[in-house]
Amino acid sequence: MSLYERRADITVDAPVLIVAMEGWIDAGLGAGAALASVMAQVDTEVVATFDGDALIDQRARRPVLRIVNGVNEGLTWPEIQLRAGHDAAGKGLVLLVGPEPDVRWRGFTADVVALSTQLGVRMMLGLGAFPAPVPHTRPTRLAATATDTELAARVGFMPGGIEVPAGIEAALEVAFAEAGVPAVGLWARVPHYAAAMPYPAAAAALIDGLVDIGGLTLSAADLREAAERTTGQIDELIANSEEHQAMVTQLESQIDATENEQSGFDPSTLPSGDEIAAELERFLRGQG
Repeated sequence: MSLYERRADITVDAPVLIVAMEGWIDAGLGAGAALASVMAQVDTEVVATFDGDALIDQRARRPVLRIVNGVNEGLTWPEIQLRAGHDAAGKGLVLLVGPEPDVRWRGFTADVVALSTQLGVRMMLGLGAFPAPVPHTRPTRLAATATDTELAARVGFMPGGIEVPAGIEAALEVAFAEAGVPAVGLWARVPHYAAAMPYPAAAAALIDGLVDIGGLTLSAADLREAAERTTGQIDELIANSEEHQAMVTQLESQIDATENEQSGFDPSTLPSGDEIAAELERFLRGQG
């Protein structure tokens, strides 16, 4: 029994599936802001919705109650949607949006692949962002989780091996690989001390990744303008602390000297980002 209901029968030519679900790692709100940018640039229509009662823990993601003058005017339930549209050049894209499922991941991924097959999806691209020992003064780089080495090399990757908890995007990568569809997760590296605040540079890098890897026509101009403002605010804060200046200088030296990230650098030698992150949030709140 499928977990979705088909809502519209639209045609998109060899679309790219963009996965940007809520609930997993999204440092600096990079993926969320990138998704918002795509939604602002592309008119999409709901193709299918998924069974929230079967997939979502309603006590973890409660519906929103609207109250007007004491009157209950109804609930807005969390919903997982598959949406489709075309970019500015007429190329098809499909968006998988909404909360990450709490249960039944195998059934969910199978249904997403089945729907994507019906739509002729040619590639899956996931969006995410994670805190990393990188400075805000250098361009935001992406790291890949991909289904083949060529895709990983095109995006860039963290060398070596590591085991980490997986999100639904990783499960979808596996499912699409088994179906013969290339899949790659685009992960923006966000300075660890800025991970708890909006970091538009991460979103801009993810949009660039969609353009480069997915061949889509999208603009990151607004995000870059916001990133410049954010960089200026962070610079102002950093200038007020010799400790913070030293940390950023150390990060800059390490990134500049080891672009391939294979020097055996130990991030544990860096100061914790918690203090500077807290100060940064207070500073930015004061700036409005």
